[in-house]
Amino acid sequence: MDKNDQLKLQAYLDGELPEAEASEVAKRLAQDREHVALLAELRNTREALVGFEVGLSLPESREFFWSKIEREISREVTTAPAGSSETLWSAWRRFLLPAGAVAALALAGLIALFASSSFPSAETAVADPGAFTYHDFSTRTTLVWYSYPAENEIADNDSAGTVP
Repeated sequence: MDKNDQLKLQAYLDGELPEAEASEVAKRLAQDREHVALLAELRNTREALVGFEVGLSLPESREFFWSKIEREISREVTTAPAGSSETLWSAWRRFLLPAGAVAALALAGLIALFASSSFPSAETAVADPGAFTYHDFSTRTTLVWYSYPAENEIADNDSAGTVP
């Protein structure tokens, strides 16, 4: 049973169908059990709802009430955007913002990775150009290399092989 048949059955129950269509629906009711079951359900629903509308009254006339609803619906329909055209910059921005965030996170991750890694470091003392310090954090070793005697001291000394 399609939607149109259901609506015709509702109109038949309410007495809103012309004679020709009403007789057609009555013939259909004699042949189809699904139509009979739906008509019985619609009758039960109608009887259950009979007492609910008796005490309802609107503060204004029925026409005025529905005209307010109609105005509100038409106002919402006209104010809805008709499909805004997207500019080239907004399309690029929609792509570049997430890409920039991913790049920033990747850069922060690389910095954190290299900062916390156990690469050995070497440093020289500026005050003493003849000393070199080497730190290996993985083995907890520090090596200080002194290059003495300096070359100018060797030239001044007569015996190059002896250290005083």
